[in-house]
Amino acid sequence: MQVKIKRMEAEQAKIIFQETAGLAIITIHRPQLRNALTASMWNQLSEIGARVLDNPKNRVLLLRGAGEQFTAGSDIKEFHKMSLEEAENAFISMEKAISTFEKLPIPTIGVINGPAMGAGLELALACDIRIGSEKARLGIPVGKLGITLNNQFAQRLVNLIGPSLTKDLVYTGRILKAEEAHRLGMLNYLVKEKDLDRYAIRMGNLVASQSPASLLAIKQSVQECVDSAPVLWNGSTPFVDHQDFPEGVAAFVEKRIPRFVRRPIK
Repeated sequence: MQVKIKRMEAEQAKIIFQETAGLAIITIHRPQLRNALTASMWNQLSEIGARVLDNPKNRVLLLRGAGEQFTAGSDIKEFHKMSLEEAENAFISMEKAISTFEKLPIPTIGVINGPAMGAGLELALACDIRIGSEKARLGIPVGKLGITLNNQFAQRLVNLIGPSLTKDLVYTGRILKAEEAHRLGMLNYLVKEKDLDRYAIRMGNLVASQSPASLLAIKQSVQECVDSAPVLWNGSTPFVDHQDFPEGVAAFVEKRIPRFVRRPIK
């Protein structure tokens, strides 16, 4: 079986793209930093996602993280070196990458062996199906960072777990263990770590064996149902708060509790 592999380097990080037997497999590889994605890596993910369909043999996409991580999301330490405008642009690039995978007209499967946090969780939720091991951990603890979620981000969670639990996860910053995430439907399948890769390949092959017309039709029909909600984010609402975000990122880097200042609610 021939496997084509392309590697893209970014600050000692690799995004590995494989194509084999109808499956496209993307692996985020930055294990020394929990597979956290830099702004450059988010751009690379967009580019790779846009090229998946260049090979007409690709029927299903598998998205995974190297080692015992999916991805911790964006690299928070990189934000500490950015201006607010640069950070906002980085978030826009991140949303572009997530939307690229979300809108692919072929089935996408997230393979989660470890934490999927923040934007990493959103990336996992952009996949049609998620398979996790007992080491999977899912959360979106943005409240410590002053990151302001728009309705497009929130919708991915609301569609799966409802409005109350979505707010709960952000209000408290709590992290869901694999069993609870599976019970809530955030993980479609829960398997043992030793079986995860084999199970994901088998699931990918099963999905790829179905009628392409049926797969495309259900994906488009479901998306039309989702898109029947009010107009979603169009770039007008910022991702970062001009006061809380710098303090939250600084506290993260300095490993201390953030000192947010109370402000009047408008």
